[in-house]
Amino acid sequence: MDGTLVTVLVSIIAAGVGFVAAWIVLKRVGDSKIANADENAKKIVSEANKEAVIIKKEAALESKEELYKAKSTFEREQQNRRNEVQKIEKRLTDKESDLDKKLEILGNKEKDFQSRERHLSGREKGITLREEELAKVLQIQNEKLEKIAQMTAEEAKSELKENLLGEAKIEAAAMVKEIKDVAERNADKEAKEIILGAVYRCAADHVVESTVSVVNLPNEEMKGRIIGREGRNIRSFETATGIDVIVDDTPEAVILSGYDPIRREIAKMSIEKLIKDGRIHPTRIEEVVEKSESEMEVIVREIGEQACFDVGIQGVHPEAIKLLGKLNYRTSYGQNVLQHSKEVAALAGLMAAELGLDPMMAKRAGLLHDLGKAIDRETEGTHTEIGASFLRRLNEHPIVINAVESHHGDVPQETPYPVLVQAADAISGARPGARREPLEAYIKRLEKLEELADSFKGVSKAFAIQAGREIRVIVEYESVDDLAASILAGDIARKIELEMEYPGQIKVTVIRESRSTEYAK
Repeated sequence: MDGTLVTVLVSIIAAGVGFVAAWIVLKRVGDSKIANADENAKKIVSEANKEAVIIKKEAALESKEELYKAKSTFEREQQNRRNEVQKIEKRLTDKESDLDKKLEILGNKEKDFQSRERHLSGREKGITLREEELAKVLQIQNEKLEKIAQMTAEEAKSELKENLLGEAKIEAAAMVKEIKDVAERNADKEAKEIILGAVYRCAADHVVESTVSVVNLPNEEMKGRIIGREGRNIRSFETATGIDVIVDDTPEAVILSGYDPIRREIAKMSIEKLIKDGRIHPTRIEEVVEKSESEMEVIVREIGEQACFDVGIQGVHPEAIKLLGKLNYRTSYGQNVLQHSKEVAALAGLMAAELGLDPMMAKRAGLLHDLGKAIDRETEGTHTEIGASFLRRLNEHPIVINAVESHHGDVPQETPYPVLVQAADAISGARPGARREPLEAYIKRLEKLEELADSFKGVSKAFAIQAGREIRVIVEYESVDDLAASILAGDIARKIELEMEYPGQIKVTVIRESRSTEYAK
């Protein structure tokens, strides 16, 4: 028990000693840290003071530098201002010296002017005196002339005026007559030369009129596929295109018949695509026809643009260009209307250049003069009225509208350009080979021409040749002599003029001959 107590006491004493020792150690460590902290604080304050001094010096240097810069800038500005002031002063000095010189010159001129004025004043007085003397002399001479002529000066003036006026009228009338005669003699010749020159320098291609198109087939079996079961394919095709399809005995071909050439062309494009594709049924037919219509719109626009480019005009409205393209598929008496319009434009431009007018305006009027033919089948009225109304909606030039409206003489021609278009239109349509009649009318005209010649007594046979431009009449040798043959030719020509309508002229040739035939045996 005692041992345990001792042990506890020893432990307590040891713990107390350890605690005291630890406290002493901690105190020393704390004092050391406090001393270090004080020392660090003093160092930080010292360094802060040093940095503050440095910053203060830097701020002072910067302020001095800025002050120096501001001072330098101010001095430069002041120097520049002084330079400008010096320049202004120099200019003012120069102007002042110039003004002094000018004032000196003006003073000299004023002195010169005053001296001239005095000189002129003296001359004016002398002239006035001379005029008074001359008037007195003239008065004396007029009095003497009145006594000699026994008439006053007014009467003499009146008589002289009447004589001179009469002579002037006679001379003027003679001159007017001479000018008129020369103009009449030369006008026709010059007009012919201008027109012929334009025709010689212009060439055009032609196409023939047709209301049918032929489509070649790869084989006869394709006809049945085009017709379809119970005719459904051909009915769908005719409904979609508006064109009749004629399937007859023509080998490996079908005929497309229709009055509208553009619809006929669309139908031809469509049936060729169907044949190439091989799929022919109502749905496919509608798709192909719709695609062909879109392609035709592009083709028509490109043709119209090319026509404007060929003629050399610009600024044509897109709607007018589209109608020009449609004219490529329209014919008039076998003549392609677009080619005819281009030819008219070229002829009108050439004649306008010869006459000193604007060739481009003449070409524009010539190219658009038949524009109404592209839509005359869709609108009531003549092609001139339709074309003029259409161009008026597009705000086309009034000269062009008047040319379109008056090139057939329907309305008055307001400028020379419609006259040129009318002349060019007549030249293009009337020259040989430009137009042709439909086949039936052509054959009937030839038959009527031969019948008319056969109706005369003594005619053996009549033959219409050279497309009806000449008829050769063979007469009976015994019943018609040479004099009667000559008379007969005139009678036939007069009867043709009275009873027939024809382009150009028809040559009548009467042939009378005797033939003696023998055979050598």
